[in-house]
Amino acid sequence: MAGRSLPAQHKKILVTGGAGFIGSTLTERLLARGDRIVCLDDFDDFYDPAIKRRNLTTALAAPDFRLVEGDICDLPLLQSLFAEEGFDVVVHIAARAGVRPSILQPLLYQKVNVEGSTNLFEMARQHDVANFVFTSSSSVYGENEKVPFAETDPVDYPISPYAATKRAGELIAHTYHHLFGLDITCLRPFTVYGPRQRPEMAIHLFTRAILEGKPIRMFGDGSSSRDYTYVDDLVEGFLRAIDRPLGFAIINLGEHEVTTLRELIDLLAEATGKEAIIDQQPMQPGDVPRTYADVTRAKELLGYQPQISMREGVRRFVEWYRATEGG
Repeated sequence: MAGRSLPAQHKKILVTGGAGFIGSTLTERLLARGDRIVCLDDFDDFYDPAIKRRNLTTALAAPDFRLVEGDICDLPLLQSLFAEEGFDVVVHIAARAGVRPSILQPLLYQKVNVEGSTNLFEMARQHDVANFVFTSSSSVYGENEKVPFAETDPVDYPISPYAATKRAGELIAHTYHHLFGLDITCLRPFTVYGPRQRPEMAIHLFTRAILEGKPIRMFGDGSSSRDYTYVDDLVEGFLRAIDRPLGFAIINLGEHEVTTLRELIDLLAEATGKEAIIDQQPMQPGDVPRTYADVTRAKELLGYQPQISMREGVRRFVEWYRATEGG
């Protein structure tokens, strides 16, 4: 199956975690171009489920959209759903997210992220799904000292249960490709932000704190750095992976632009027009000191080309936050 292109639209696509930040943004793009989308989401309480329901406002009005409330660990549900729908593509985004929470609940992360993902790989195998896009994470690189991070770098030493589950998902994906010929592209997003970003993530938290005149908890001295990826750029990468089965591939999706924590806070202060009050805290266990994406493979295999600068992306996020949350 590897290498053949799928039609650019009018596919039947399962998006797991489709009510979340990335999933709902991707779903709207897919619906707009003419695909039929089934969203599978369990609306867990990692953050307020009402936010996820709000994310689906536009999608729910579309005739080619179906919402299924359920869990990727519910194998009988998956069996009936795959048999009923006959998916062309699976985009698997659903996961227990976050490095720090995974340290407190490693068994939950293993069950959802490893067992749930394996359930989906198996359903895709049984039902001859033409292409599978698996959402991994840049956290698999751990404390990698070589920069930028390339897909060929060793990733044998994750430093959080979350990262370990994402690496496990990649390994299981490769096994399904090797044994059964399933086309699977594993995407490694680098710190995604933009409208609808999860409320516990740094840019969202910091924006709220600045606008409310409250201190920002800055972990470390502000020199830690991230390759922040604007959600529209990320979704463009997903669209290209959906339409282009590659056999088996692991691909970074980032901006290839690094911003320190201190620089991020300064950009947010600039965009909000308000001073940031800093409450410096020790570094947190499980956090990596830096991330930096080599996107050469994404450009070569997907034609990926990020467009949104950090300053512009932060400006757009603050504009969305003010319109949605007030402030």
